Amino acid sequence: MADRSEALRLSVVVTLVDGGEQLRRCLAALARQTGAPALEVLIPYDDTVGDLAETRREFSGFTFMPLGPVRTERSASSPAGQHELFDRRRAAALAAATGDLVGMLEDRGVPRPEWARTMRELHARLPHEVIGGAVDWAGRGILSWSVYACDFTRYESVNPAGQRAFVTDVNLCYKRRALDATRPLWQERYHEPRVHDAVRREGGVLWFAPEAVVDEARSGLRISALLAERFAWGRLYAAIRVADAPASRRALLALATVLLPALLYLRIFRRHARRTPARLLGATPALLLLLIAWSVGECAGYITGDP
Repeated sequence: MADRSEALRLSVVVTLVDGGEQLRRCLAALARQTGAPALEVLIPYDDTVGDLAETRREFSGFTFMPLGPVRTERSASSPAGQHELFDRRRAAALAAATGDLVGMLEDRGVPRPEWARTMRELHARLPHEVIGGAVDWAGRGILSWSVYACDFTRYESVNPAGQRAFVTDVNLCYKRRALDATRPLWQERYHEPRVHDAVRREGGVLWFAPEAVVDEARSGLRISALLAERFAWGRLYAAIRVADAPASRRALLALATVLLPALLYLRIFRRHARRTPARLLGATPALLLLLIAWSVGECAGYITGDP
């Protein structure tokens, strides 16, 4: 298995989201990977990103990809426009990646030292097209944990390995054949639900691997900005989900969002009520606000079909 694993070349796409110190921590962790041959690390960026000269000098062995001006349907300063920029950056780097395997991270997540080696070994051993890793919380404070719980509770490393309906695009790795087969879906703008639905329709498997871990630690959070983000991301998710759906199905899904905050909170409650009851209790007000904002965004996406 070791020889086969070492023969697989790994490209890693790092999506620039927060930049600054978050990006440096992520890249430093990739530079310190243990037991892994040299990686092709791709960091796409556009004209909305600040000066990266110092970071580029510090990590001169990695490939920084200037994309120039990138057109977005919504203002690049809005949460929806920001997400579109993330999606287009990912698409550009996926197209440029040359590895047999292509991993995907966000700068908010810090891969553990064995991450690259683990992904290689998993792909050498398992036939699955998409392997998603775990995301553990490494932040501080109730608001940071609340955002984490909304996005990543199902991906904690305490969860067992196995086939899943979802894996997260902030920690995953594709076999080349999966990317080649879905290229028309992501060549302009990468949407994880669209790509993974196509993989599953063709009989592919999304596999959750808790041993491949990144640590997530968002900082500088404000509740007002987070609520706007939740709304925009919920709307985008819904619009992708119903892109080809009839109006009747869209209407039913929009009605169902009335129950969504309670259902989403219940999922988080079941996972954390015994393990971290005090944290869950303290985070409940923020969690409910974030889940309501997401649900309202989903409702808007189902009604309008517009991301």
